[in-house]
Parts: sequence; structure tokens; C-alpha cells
Amino acid sequence: MTPPALNRDRFVTVDAVSDDGDTARVLFSCSSSIDDAEALQGCFILAHDEDIELDELTAAYEDLIDREVIDRHRGSLGRIVEVMETPANDVWVIDGGAYGEVLIPVVPHVVSAIPQDGPILVQIMDGLINE
Repeated sequence: MTPPALNRDRFVTVDAVSDDGDTARVLFSCSSSIDDAEALQGCFILAHDEDIELDELTAAYEDLIDREVIDRHRGSLGRIVEVMETPANDVWVIDGGAYGEVLIPVVPHVVSAIPQDGPILVQIMDGLINE
């Protein structure tokens, strides 16, 4: 944590995270009371990329831009040009394919996994693209 404090651990572990959509709450190994937590306000958390675990449908936006998206039935839809955040789920804006601009909701029944590299396979619902 930065800035360091004389009476606080500089290296901590994230014990739990909760997200209500507007804010995220993080429980650190160094905080066991509300006073400990309030002392952390205004601090920055620094972490190595390899220490951060993302779920299978989460990827850094910069890693998604320009990735090819392939539908299991329709073939290539184009490349991701933008990631829109919505309260329910992210939406990928796909462009450059035969279907023009396509909006893909990032939900488990459409996107089953996001590989670290290469094309992303999806199974889009009928009605999402003009055929």
C-alpha cells in the first residue's frame, strides 16, 4: 500500500471483494475493524498483473480490443472495437465483418470463455444481427 504508514503492513492480501455495481468493497488482511478500514481511505493499492485473478468472462479492455470474434454458426463477426459497460454486463462492439456493427452481450450463454489470445468463440442469439 502506498503511501506507507508506520503502524500498518505495507504488503497485504485481499481476503474478500464485494461489488454492488456502483462501488467495490475490499477486505484486506490488515484490517479487522472499521477503524483499520477507515485508515486505508486515500491509499493506493499496487499489484503485479500476474497476482490478479480474473474470472473466465473477465479480461482487461486493452486485451480485448482488436480481437477477432467468431460465431459458432455464422463465422467471423469482425473485431472488437469497443467495450461498453452496462449495469447488467459488458457489451462488445464488433465491427469489420460481413454483418457491420454487432453488439454482443458478455454473458455466459453467449461467451463461454475468453482465451488469453486468438479469436474468441461466441454463440449469439437469433435477432442480434441482421442477416
